[in-house]
Amino acid sequence: MTYAIIETGGKQLRVEPGRFYDIELLSAEPDEKVTIESVLLVQHNGEVTIGQPLVSGAKVEGTVLRHLRGRKVLVYKMKPKKKTRKKRGHRQEITRLLINSISLGDSVLASEETAITVKSEAEVTTELATTVTEPNETSSESGATVETPETIEVTAEPVVEDLPAEETAAQ
Repeated sequence: MTYAIIETGGKQLRVEPGRFYDIELLSAEPDEKVTIESVLLVQHNGEVTIGQPLVSGAKVEGTVLRHLRGRKVLVYKMKPKKKTRKKRGHRQEITRLLINSISLGDSVLASEETAITVKSEAEVTTELATTVTEPNETSSESGATVETPETIEVTAEPVVEDLPAEETAAQ
């Protein structure tokens, strides 16, 4: 797994390719590519590169998905016994950023395509077939032999119970 720690908006963030993050407002339009070069740490296949304070030649590329506003933060000021109260609210402007790739020097360590693996329908079908079909097993823990069927059938039928006449009259 490859990740990087970047600094943006005065905050440090751990980012991975293929994921999106809400960060401080960037001056970029939606669907625009953004390159962040203030990378503090890069980890790739167990090899960690730490910057002093920044990793030279490292960059994180992303796409701005949209701009939005965060949750409302209430600021309430009160002076006791003076009947002075102030209630103010604030919503921070944030940008949703999708991380496309992490690069170190000229080589791309990880990209969105390598981070997301989608299973095909055939792979899912074979996985289900192997989990449903089990070989015969014998258990020797208590000396008893337990055999499991080769295929497990699952049926979904509604269960209808007959209620006594007293309970049906109460309902």
